[in-house]
Amino acid sequence: MPQLLLEIFSEEIPARMQQGAARDLERMVSDRLKAAGLTWEALTTYAGPRRLTLVIDGLPTATPDREEEVKGPRASAPEQALEGFLRKTGLTRDQLTERDGVLFAVLSSKGRATTDLVAETVDQVIRTFPWPKSMRWGAGTLRWVRPIKRILCLFDGKVVPFEIDGIQSDAITEGHRFLGSGALLRVSDFVDYRAQLEKNFVLLDVADRKLRILEQAKAACAARGLALVDDDGLLDEVAGLAEWPTPILGDMDPQFLALPPEVVRLSMKVHQKYFAVRDPSKDGLAPNFLVVANVEATDGGKALAAGNSRVLSARLNDARFFWEEDQKVGFDAWNAKLSGVTFHAKLGTLAERVERIAGLAREIAPLVGADADEAETAARLSKADLLSGMVSEFPELQGIMGGYYARLAGHSDAIADAVRDHYKPQGPADTVPTAPVTVAVALADKLDTLVGFFLIKEMPTGSRDPFAIRRATLGLTNIIEQSGRPIPIRGLLRSAISQHVIQSVQSEEREFDYQSISTIDLHGSIAAASTWTDQQKPSPDDLADKGDEHFEWYVSVQSEPILAFVQDRLTVLLRDRGQRHDLVAAVFALGDDDLVRIVRRVEALAAFLATDDGANLLAGYKRASNILRAEEKKGPLPTGMVQTGLPNQPEAETTLAFAVGAARTAVEAALETEDFAAAMTALARLRAPVDRFFDDVLVNSDIPAERENRLKLLGQVRDVMGQVADFGQIAG
Repeated sequence: MPQLLLEIFSEEIPARMQQGAARDLERMVSDRLKAAGLTWEALTTYAGPRRLTLVIDGLPTATPDREEEVKGPRASAPEQALEGFLRKTGLTRDQLTERDGVLFAVLSSKGRATTDLVAETVDQVIRTFPWPKSMRWGAGTLRWVRPIKRILCLFDGKVVPFEIDGIQSDAITEGHRFLGSGALLRVSDFVDYRAQLEKNFVLLDVADRKLRILEQAKAACAARGLALVDDDGLLDEVAGLAEWPTPILGDMDPQFLALPPEVVRLSMKVHQKYFAVRDPSKDGLAPNFLVVANVEATDGGKALAAGNSRVLSARLNDARFFWEEDQKVGFDAWNAKLSGVTFHAKLGTLAERVERIAGLAREIAPLVGADADEAETAARLSKADLLSGMVSEFPELQGIMGGYYARLAGHSDAIADAVRDHYKPQGPADTVPTAPVTVAVALADKLDTLVGFFLIKEMPTGSRDPFAIRRATLGLTNIIEQSGRPIPIRGLLRSAISQHVIQSVQSEEREFDYQSISTIDLHGSIAAASTWTDQQKPSPDDLADKGDEHFEWYVSVQSEPILAFVQDRLTVLLRDRGQRHDLVAAVFALGDDDLVRIVRRVEALAAFLATDDGANLLAGYKRASNILRAEEKKGPLPTGMVQTGLPNQPEAETTLAFAVGAARTAVEAALETEDFAAAMTALARLRAPVDRFFDDVLVNSDIPAERENRLKLLGQVRDVMGQVADFGQIAG
């Protein structure tokens, strides 16, 4: 079947936009062709520095004929409704059919030539293409990322004729700007198109460009006993900068290696798009760099390498200046300036944020095995480097530079490492800190972010999270889980809320939202709280005392929605590992706020429910719960001891009563030692007695004493299982 080949040739497309543009081109063209009823065998898009290309194989020569039935008004409807339907369909009354008193119109349409549809589609796609940034040029009306030079469009080997804003479609493309023959290239199909481009030094596929860069870069390094420092993000970018990428190894002044390696690498990457190089026989970087040129130089790239070396030296000299000047300034001066930098209008300055983090870090330290003084010191140094010259030039180095400066200032490795790593993890691929002091500061930092933005009602929505609250919360749960320590998250949230409340009421510049206090009534537990209004703002003494009942009430109310959000993020984390969301809810329902213990409970519960005993016992639990819920509607359930040895008591009832007692003892002992697998094993022993009970025993006996005893027994089954999880929240 015929092939469609489309190329939109323009001036340089920014590398960061190319792959997104390829996806948009595929989506927009395929949506329009599918809407017209066309199908195909394969569709592929390509993006490069100067062209977007789309090729579709197996496209029919015409759209199919269509017949569509449209439902109209009832035959008895007013005349105006009928006239509107006739105008909509373009038919007359006698062309309509009637079924069951309703009018229907059958609309038929002949198929269209694919070339006509392609011409319309290309016009619509170009005019509505969603570039993040675009421009208009000349006197035309088109907007594109850069001026469009030509449009190649072939179907079944022939040009699809159309004209868009003065640009006429044709079968012509161009090769490399510098290395190509200079002649216009007339092509017949995709195979010919790709071959002619490659002959004229254009690699169409970004995967081919990446492979060429890696192979030649590693070969150039290996020839001098060096190794390339991998950087996937930089590889993606440089593959979009050159149509015929040619790696060249250059030299730099070895004196620059006295700078931190992160500074050297970032200077190369951000400003020059160079790869760093290392010596495999030594630690650290080598005094070399690798640049990806868009030409094949006749001298082997010597002149290019020398020129790039001079440019890099200028950049690294700037970095060395910042490095040396920062060491003259130091933490005291930077911290003094934090009070003049606003973190958020409703959350105060960076200095206030540091105070909150320091207080939290000190409180968290004993929970994670860290020295409290070191944790507080690291927290007080954690944001200082934001005012340094180096971080002002390279924001990506926040924390990293603070770690270097802290070590140079004589602080311990534990403190310096905590300053360096307290932002981690910043994404799913980032490492999770495990050093105790780092864990304390990292948790404090993320808790302050999470709590602060919840308090000022800047919670994430489905499509909006401008303050990266989800990322901070996932980082929080990851750190706690991997620490393996019992850290009560509810207590941490309340401590963080306390920090904000006390700081807010003591601040003369920050307004605290007391309206929420007057509109929340926690079971009416503190009547005095309802008297707080904006006009009767409490004094600092009312809320600055953590022992005050008003303070405790407010902190408790505010912590609950934040805890629910943490639960949601933990559910996401565990779901990514294959765990079911309802199991997390079932464990959280017990009121436990130790995330490490919750994860272990969920894992044990999932393993239990995967067995036949677990699945069948869950079914038995739900049956018991349904019976108990129905009885609860009639009145309070009976409580007290279950009787055994009653006259005519079924053996299955007696067996279950003893099994429940044994299970209760075993479950309580297992939970005491946090052996959740043993707790599940104890529950598994209930499976057979529960099954037999429902097979042999009538719960709603006509004899009141029998019915009461059996309801007590089912209540005990529910209670014993409820010690492990809320099985009522588990699907199945």
